[in-house]
Amino acid sequence: MSPTDILLVVAAGLGAGVLSSTVGVASLLSFPILVGLGLPPVVANVSNTLGLIPAGLGGVAGYRQEVREAGRLAWVIALVCAIGAVLGAALLLGLPPGVFEAVVPFLILFTCLLVGVQPRVARWLRARHERRHGEQLSERRSMSPLTTFFATVTGVYGGYFGAGAGVMMVAVLGLGTDLELRIVNGLKTLSLMVGNIVAGLIFVFVAEPRWDVVGLLAAGSMIGGYLGAVIGRRLPDGVFRWSVVAAGVVAAILLF
Repeated sequence: MSPTDILLVVAAGLGAGVLSSTVGVASLLSFPILVGLGLPPVVANVSNTLGLIPAGLGGVAGYRQEVREAGRLAWVIALVCAIGAVLGAALLLGLPPGVFEAVVPFLILFTCLLVGVQPRVARWLRARHERRHGEQLSERRSMSPLTTFFATVTGVYGGYFGAGAGVMMVAVLGLGTDLELRIVNGLKTLSLMVGNIVAGLIFVFVAEPRWDVVGLLAAGSMIGGYLGAVIGRRLPDGVFRWSVVAAGVVAAILLF
């Protein structure tokens, strides 16, 4: 790689790290840059996954307070995303390239809609429950079986490709729990980190990453992940929510 290419990959890692810890669309920036530098798509995807592991580590370090507040739920998220990432990595390596290309943009747009309308839907469901049962619905601090299922599916997608996986996890946790958005953001960052670690470990043994690219991405992404967490913790709920929606829409348009 030329000096310009090296700087570009490090900058891509830095920017992807910031996006990972804020709006959750890191691969939207880094993956196209790797492909643009001439890496085959699968090699670029594998190298990108490994190079963004430090972004997750930096992001979770920045969100350590929120992850601690989530308590047992953080462990559940880590477990289901690890299981999902194994399945997703197997799909990436076993299926022909582009199998889900037609579906993914619509999936991301749908989750953007869910993130946008989540407060109204949550209020409507709570009011409906209170009218039917005459009692207040207790605060949901854990995941139902249905929410757990969708979190696992999100983990599968994260292991397979991952662009927009953070948006999907925000939608799942926003609708399935009553956690504050800052905690949801911390858990989203945790889920992306776990997915990248698990999928990355598989790729080390069965794929052929470009280790020079991985190292350069990692150098930028760890710093970016921590900076993104610092930014994300200070974003008002409304700004965070609509930033996630906007990022998801952009991701869907580019994937179209």
